[in-house]
Amino acid sequence: MPLTADSLRVPHGFFTRQGGVSGGPYASLNCSLSSGDARDAVLANRARAVRAIGADPDRLVGLMQVHGAEVIEVTTPWSPGSGPRADGMVTNRPDIALGIITADCAPILLADPKAGVAGAAHAGWRGAVAGVIEATVGAMIHLGAQPAAIVAVIGPCIGQTSYEVSADLRDAVLAREPNHARFLAPGRREGRWQFDLAGYCTARLAATGIHSISVLDVDTAADKAMFFSHRRRTLNGGGPIGHQISIITLDPG
Repeated sequence: MPLTADSLRVPHGFFTRQGGVSGGPYASLNCSLSSGDARDAVLANRARAVRAIGADPDRLVGLMQVHGAEVIEVTTPWSPGSGPRADGMVTNRPDIALGIITADCAPILLADPKAGVAGAAHAGWRGAVAGVIEATVGAMIHLGAQPAAIVAVIGPCIGQTSYEVSADLRDAVLAREPNHARFLAPGRREGRWQFDLAGYCTARLAATGIHSISVLDVDTAADKAMFFSHRRRTLNGGGPIGHQISIITLDPG
């Protein structure tokens, strides 16, 4: 079963790595088509996930995520793996399911149920600094959503205690907004900091006028049994990695 947030009020799920058909380092609900996993297994996993929220696998869309700020308005589904290069999606089509792939970055699901608009964003630190959150909210507003009516939920991502960062990230964050130093705690090593990605995304969401913001306080890097993690893979010397999926839809019908 996926993790959910009562505040969102539309079908959605933040999925873990459990409950799929993949094996080895991809065990078991790997939903990344760009991994080295068998395509048939990934498609089966994605179908399991989208059906779990009551939606049609043929209506699930994903992106070629590039850690940027581009946002796509989805009007019709495309074939799996052929999505555009972007990190955010919005739709007012009730039968479209938006899927975001992560393995430490923050998946953000958003909805204005009254206006009939949903959004989803992949927010790693680069994309968040670049403005993917604001761009996604702006695209929802373009479709008729109202900031005060939008509900946003930040899903499982790397926690601050696990996220040691160097000066490049710190400098980029502070160049955008010096006050955001509050999301950088002293690191365990000299010249390092611990970055609060979820807190940073919350601040960026709040600055758009959204009042209802929830965080699923789960550290992907710290829970090997439940989540894939790029940081954990790196600390262990590299190798293959799977990714979990987060999905939102307005009305699966």
